[in-house]
Amino acid sequence: MNLESYRVSLLQKRNELLGGAAGKPLQWSMENNSGRQGDMADQASGTNEVHISLKLKQTDAKILQAIEEALQRIEEGTYGVCRECGEPIAEAQLNAIPWTRKCIACKEKEKA
Repeated sequence: MNLESYRVSLLQKRNELLGGAAGKPLQWSMENNSGRQGDMADQASGTNEVHISLKLKQTDAKILQAIEEALQRIEEGTYGVCRECGEPIAEAQLNAIPWTRKCIACKEKEKA
């Protein structure tokens, strides 16, 4: 397992999220949709945009936290080990989601 390539992937994703790649800041969306402009459909659309933006920001915050934890695990030497069962996480899974905390088997148990 090449820890440096995972570290680079994690840092790139963190920079992407912190750089606002998801679009306009939430504050801007809320300010520009707070006026009573347009018909009811326009207002509803504006409200939906704010809610979607808020959900995206919440998701980004969760991913950022997971990325920080993954970077810490790299430093501690525990990266790539499932936090539930202690078994190694498959490299294919780490390649797809480098901030993952659990192996596929434990993730499936969690969903059940």
